[in-house]
Amino acid sequence: MNETFISVSKYNSKKWYIVDASDKPLGRVATIIATILQGKHKVDYHPSMDIGDYVIVINAQAMHLDSWTIGHPKYRAYSPGRPGSSLKLIFEKIPKRIIESSVKNMLPNGLRQKFYKRLRVYNNSQHPHESQKPIPFKWN
Repeated sequence: MNETFISVSKYNSKKWYIVDASDKPLGRVATIIATILQGKHKVDYHPSMDIGDYVIVINAQAMHLDSWTIGHPKYRAYSPGRPGSSLKLIFEKIPKRIIESSVKNMLPNGLRQKFYKRLRVYNNSQHPHESQKPIPFKWN
């Protein structure tokens, strides 16, 4: 008989990861963040268990948006609640909102708000979470 081990939340403690978004594409950063928030980067991942971690994103202003993304008709009509606003204008004014909305849309619908509360986005490299001892996330 095959017995599958399903971890209980008391087996793991939530870690804090720090992701540097400088010179990285928006989609790649959002995918990595959504993976960490859900806990899919861990060996003992199971969809019914909440084993996700906290994520701190720094350097949101230095994120890379290429000309294809900004000039593409799908993104040119990007309007997050402000009439007449494009992705380029929003990125210049509020770059952290673009990351937050793209990550939120990559999370599963039933647990979207629960995972989204674990995300912190900052425009520069300064953040007030040094006491949590964040671990830099290594990715290609």
